[in-house]
Amino acid sequence: MSELHEMDATAQAELVRTGEASPAELVDAAIERIERVNPEINAVIHERFEEARATAAGELPDGPFRGVPLLLKDLHASEAGAPLHEGMGFLKNLGWTADHDSEVVARYRRAGFVLVGRTNTPELGILPTTEPAAYSATRNPWDVARSPGGSSGGAGAAVAAGLVPAAHASDGGGSIRIPASHCGLVGLKPSRARVTSGPDFGDVMGGLTTELAVTRTVRDTAAMLDAIAGPAVGDPYAVQAPERPFLAEVGADPGRLRIGLLTTPPGNQFEAHPACVAAARAAADLLSGLGHDVDESAPDGLDDPDYIPQFLVRWFSGVLWNLNHWAAATGREITAEDVEPLTWALAEQGKNHTGADLLTSVEFAQRVSRTAAQWWAGGHDLLLTPTTAEPAPLLGEHDAPADNPLMPMLRATPFAIFTAGFNTTGQPAISLPLGQTDEGLPVGIQLVAAFGREDLLLRVAAQLEEAAPWADRRPPVFAGAPA
Repeated sequence: MSELHEMDATAQAELVRTGEASPAELVDAAIERIERVNPEINAVIHERFEEARATAAGELPDGPFRGVPLLLKDLHASEAGAPLHEGMGFLKNLGWTADHDSEVVARYRRAGFVLVGRTNTPELGILPTTEPAAYSATRNPWDVARSPGGSSGGAGAAVAAGLVPAAHASDGGGSIRIPASHCGLVGLKPSRARVTSGPDFGDVMGGLTTELAVTRTVRDTAAMLDAIAGPAVGDPYAVQAPERPFLAEVGADPGRLRIGLLTTPPGNQFEAHPACVAAARAAADLLSGLGHDVDESAPDGLDDPDYIPQFLVRWFSGVLWNLNHWAAATGREITAEDVEPLTWALAEQGKNHTGADLLTSVEFAQRVSRTAAQWWAGGHDLLLTPTTAEPAPLLGEHDAPADNPLMPMLRATPFAIFTAGFNTTGQPAISLPLGQTDEGLPVGIQLVAAFGREDLLLRVAAQLEEAAPWADRRPPVFAGAPA
């Protein structure tokens, strides 16, 4: 039991299956770690300890993760009876709670997970850092002066620090992959429609967002995808069903693959940090050594000068939609005083776009997606990039000056430049913790597959995990065994 903090979710579940530990013991140990370490990093903002203990003591579903503690991101994933504040002081001040489980949360429960709390996120998940005014900054366990990324920064910090073996996360422009990169974790963004947004939404922000987790191991990522993947009644999109469980891909031979390498940020607006480039190039060498063919090649369309302006039409419209959604849900008007300056400025930008503008941006995204897909159809299997163009920034770098509330979006660009395009195309992409800076900060690499090919990503990710293991790396702030 003293080694629980070292175990992934799969290993903890095996303890329960074999009778070596009970769900109550796993949950109590996780609560102890959260109480002891969370004050240093501020990853968990809503404790659900008594509810978790009651759940662990009762009859749990006989799922693959029976008894394993899990943290939920405080964004979209509604949990009956729990706070749902999405980083907003507006909802915090109302004491808003959800009255039902979202389908993803219900599926995690059916898999046997025990929900022990909720993690910090930036307001409405907007930024690639987790510093909401409502709940203060989450700190990176590798360097508490730095950001853990966002918008799943609380989840990333919690798993990296060993509070729980895995945590729910979501991704609308890189929000799973960026924290995975900054915190030294595995982060898979599934294909569009692989994971339902029901019952509340058909999609979020026009199909940009999806949900899964941040984990320490590829096998946990695969098994958690098995647990929550699949359509729900009325979903607006479809993706081909896998031929077999995703967990079966871990350890399977991927064959000899053709992999393109891209290290220059799309649009050529700036240069990527040397450590990020070095991580991707080292991964390319490793993949070559494993028998794959790697060439410097990338899909057309990623450099289109209209890409960012058209993406922002959808993003601005999405922020305005979010505020309208919460105003309707709460029956209260939301004013500039209720939200952060950036949020209000983005929503005001959204008012400048017509319905025709939004449809034009959707059509543009679909055209870019078709163009990019031709590269995979033409013979490439995977694209390799840095996950981010910079390592984890210092906290405070995304603060908005009073005279320029939109400045944080400009500062955010290097962190989403390699990731956001694949929210547009809907393709699966995974960040793996293969690199580091001279100072020892984690640096992730990203692999992108054709639409619906999570199976191939997981095969190659597991191959890289075996060739260059990361399981023993621990940040300075880590929940070891209690003294």
